[in-house]
Amino acid sequence: MENKITINTDIVEGKINKNIYGHFAEHLGRGIYEGLWVGEDSSIPNTNGIRNDVLEALKKLDIPVLRWPGGCFADEYHWKDGVGPRSNRKRMVNTHWGGVVENNHFGTHEFMMLCDMLGAEPYINGNVGSGTVQEMSEWVEYMTFDGESPMANWRRENGKKDPWKLKYFGVGNENWGCGGNMRPEYYADLYRRYQTYVRNYADNQIYRIAGGANVDDYHWTEVLMREAHHLMDGLSLHYYVHPGGFWNKGQAVNFKEEEWDITMQKTLYMDELITKHSTIMDKYDPEKRIGMIIDEWGAWYDVEPGTNPGFLYQQNTIRDAVIAGVHFNIFHQHHDRVQMANIAQMVNVIQSVILTEQDKMILTPTYHVFEMYKVHQDAEKIALNIDTNTIQKNGQSYPHISASASKKDDTVHISLCNLDKEQSASLSVDLRGMEVNKVNGRILTANEMNAINTFENPENVSPTEFTEYKQVGNHLNIELPSKSIVVLSIKP
Repeated sequence: MENKITINTDIVEGKINKNIYGHFAEHLGRGIYEGLWVGEDSSIPNTNGIRNDVLEALKKLDIPVLRWPGGCFADEYHWKDGVGPRSNRKRMVNTHWGGVVENNHFGTHEFMMLCDMLGAEPYINGNVGSGTVQEMSEWVEYMTFDGESPMANWRRENGKKDPWKLKYFGVGNENWGCGGNMRPEYYADLYRRYQTYVRNYADNQIYRIAGGANVDDYHWTEVLMREAHHLMDGLSLHYYVHPGGFWNKGQAVNFKEEEWDITMQKTLYMDELITKHSTIMDKYDPEKRIGMIIDEWGAWYDVEPGTNPGFLYQQNTIRDAVIAGVHFNIFHQHHDRVQMANIAQMVNVIQSVILTEQDKMILTPTYHVFEMYKVHQDAEKIALNIDTNTIQKNGQSYPHISASASKKDDTVHISLCNLDKEQSASLSVDLRGMEVNKVNGRILTANEMNAINTFENPENVSPTEFTEYKQVGNHLNIELPSKSIVVLSIKP
């Protein structure tokens, strides 16, 4: 059977929030130190301590929002240790991630500077697990208050005269686990208490994000929504794709064919999770005022052989690019509820967009998907109906094609993923509501299912022009290679 897609370009279903293309940088492994921050005295070219090659690469993604400092790290982070003269900052042990000693040279000022360099909104996660209400309250005051106060005066002493704008603030992280092993009833009460003191100073209005569920813990969502929905603007959800189990996740590169198929099916599980958690949220928030904030997602495998197991460093293949593309298509479908997503993580950690090795840097296949898909940021989602074959392999079944479409400034963009590692897909696309004049396309694919970019061969997996289509009026006949991601640009 031929795969068919019908796109009604004149039926707008809503807006794709650009924050779906957000990122996450935790104090973990070589994510912050070496990945982003090298310090002003480093031999690696940098701007105010931020390494230039990574900065320039990230700018090309139009990153809308960046989450920091964690993650599990957030609930052991005490922000006052990371401000003031760097030579005086307290050194700390990162007990969650590798037991390494950190010098706190990358703190609030450095993070806000990085966000400014990237043009990204800062999303800061506060410490509920081991911190106090006063500590969280004073952090918000330090960052956003413009009047006379001990915290605002301290900020000025530390070189920042005017307050920052801070929109997104998370009240705790994974409080069901590393953030305190709490019951939802207990965390709901703590959330109500802590968020009270996350104050709005002057015209700085904070979007408060409650710590949400782990995967399919629907009871957690029920309790949080029942007890605190009127006091939150967003509720988080965390889900990672593991082809294996949590303690034996599978290899990032040297994986078996059946692991590809398991991975695709587990990637598609995100759709079910969003649907079911959304149904619970709808009961308490039928107007969909509260955003679902999927601030940790991605593929998480066993670490690369010979690396620190606490650093979560893994390579990135064409499989991961397909995972990213499918996730974005799912997020688009749920545009009415999903208002932010943050891939885990930005550099050198889990499903990174960038890998570094001392002064060298490479872009991963996942990076290229972010770059190709950025055309969907803040675009109008348009109606798309898909009829696709089902792939059945190794005891797994999943659709051959995943797709999404949006419109911005009269240009329609269609994103397509062929989930099969072996078979190409013939696809028929009907575009209704517009006269098709010009079609351009880009593709990301590879010959091997575990193809990667390396420091020796950094361009092995990178986008190229896509020409495997024929246009007949408003109809496109497309041949999608196996394990590929294609984005088409269509102009009237």
